[in-house]
Amino acid sequence: MTVRGENAVRRRIRTCATSGLEIELSWHGVTDVGLRREVNQDSYAATPPIFAVADGMGGHAAGEIASEAVVRRLSELGGRGTVSQADFEAALDDAIEDIELNVGETELGTGTTVTGLILGSDIDEPSWTVFNIGDSRVYQLFKGALSQLTVDHSVVQHLIDTGQITPEEAEIHPHANVITRAVGLGEDPVADYSRLALIPGQRLLVCSDGLTKELTDAGIKHYLSESKTARDAAENLVAAALGNLGRDNVTVLVIDVHAVGDSHETSEVPTL
Repeated sequence: MTVRGENAVRRRIRTCATSGLEIELSWHGVTDVGLRREVNQDSYAATPPIFAVADGMGGHAAGEIASEAVVRRLSELGGRGTVSQADFEAALDDAIEDIELNVGETELGTGTTVTGLILGSDIDEPSWTVFNIGDSRVYQLFKGALSQLTVDHSVVQHLIDTGQITPEEAEIHPHANVITRAVGLGEDPVADYSRLALIPGQRLLVCSDGLTKELTDAGIKHYLSESKTARDAAENLVAAALGNLGRDNVTVLVIDVHAVGDSHETSEVPTL
């Protein structure tokens, strides 16, 4: 399998999975400290086959160290032909050791969310593995329809799932920022996984909650739909979040799937 693309500049990355296929991708990531924070505790990785966003927590600088440790360890998996669930989880274990070494004990504890996608194959068909720990999210825009592909690990999501509050009430709930799973904080990381077909015309979004605090799903759909390129989409989403309240760090990673086909064939790049 050959993957091409980076920030709309196409290049080839050889992998050993699904040989004979050529996949054309473009992607772009943007992170911003926001309007009310002094430190950006978000980090992201875009090193195929790994695409991930991490949102750190725990003190003034500890969250930044935690998210950077996870992203650094996941980035080390970049360039591999395949990345298994075991590889991913081993990278998280290494990141936890890094966090403990570099931060030590803190009053609030230290941890980070991590959410994203792994490019791979399912029975010789190209696909994505979606992973999630925490309340960062993955969305898909396909044929004009927006779908949230991850479920938040948060107190308010549990209250929604059990019928105790409505989604509208969750937005103003006093525990809106409390998550129930993380990498770090003295617990083993437990990720949710799902499989998603890789289809030409997909536009995928990985984002921290700094985006979803400021934009509704309708707003996210608007900017993903109206932006011509992955770069435009990422920059427009961050600008919109800052144009609202910008209460948190905001990180956005947008990936476009342009073509999937035999490496000896030529394919037109479809428009979104």
